[in-house]
Amino acid sequence: MEPRSTGELVTVAGSGPKLDAIVFDWLSRSKVVVAVVDPARGPVFRTVHPDTLSERTQEGPSDHALRLLVRRTPPPTHDAARDGAGAGRGRAGHARGTMHRTTGK
Repeated sequence: MEPRSTGELVTVAGSGPKLDAIVFDWLSRSKVVVAVVDPARGPVFRTVHPDTLSERTQEGPSDHALRLLVRRTPPPTHDAARDGAGAGRGRAGHARGTMHRTTGK
């Protein structure tokens, strides 16, 4: 399945039963974050492979709960959108850790 848009109705066909889902984010060509209803935990996010997804056109009984989960979750941010902040660097102005403080000998 090719990346389309966030909020698209899909069906996840993994190792278990087929589940109705809503696309939340496309992390890469091999990872998609979808909102699904876990029978034990309720609406949750799962990372799945795009090959396990298929489109669906009919609204499912759990779509309302999935839309609420997607709505209350902040939008995803990707590393490229963070002003070029490199890996491991904290906040600006703190280039290295604090020095050891002596005990006053």
